[in-house]
Amino acid sequence: MTDFEIWLEAVLQVATLFVLLAGLVGLLMPIFPGLTVMWIGTLVYALVQAANQKMAWIDWTLFGLITLLMLGGNVVDNIIIAKKMREVSIPWHSITVSYVAGILASIFLTPLMGLLASPLALFGAELLRLRDRRQAFTATKAYMTGWGWAFAARFGIGIAMTGLWMLWAWM
Repeated sequence: MTDFEIWLEAVLQVATLFVLLAGLVGLLMPIFPGLTVMWIGTLVYALVQAANQKMAWIDWTLFGLITLLMLGGNVVDNIIIAKKMREVSIPWHSITVSYVAGILASIFLTPLMGLLASPLALFGAELLRLRDRRQAFTATKAYMTGWGWAFAARFGIGIAMTGLWMLWAWM
């Protein structure tokens, strides 16, 4: 391997690690597809490695595991949040209002506003529905608890994806 090839490999690895870490940090925002961003980074890495005939069966196996983690993490995220909200009998229309408010605020304002908009919209929807501030607060607390558990699950999955990529890239 020439010095230039070693340098290119290092640049590819640093860029991939940067995408993985950016995706991991992005998991803080509920609507940011951090796990998908991380997976795309490993996909690009795999494609470049495959083009250079540097993908052995173990590399494809690790990429496959990363893919399964990404898919599972994207599903489990929504299940955890919705389950927590349904445990306190929040109706689907209030959940939808919360999700849409978070998405719209994140798109048109900032992701931080999306973080605030979702629970505030849920509180407002439940206050209108129930006409009881305490019950609306209980619903919002359930949403925030679900979001916290979903973040923990996504972050753990993101760490596992990063660890598998490191094993793949540096073994």
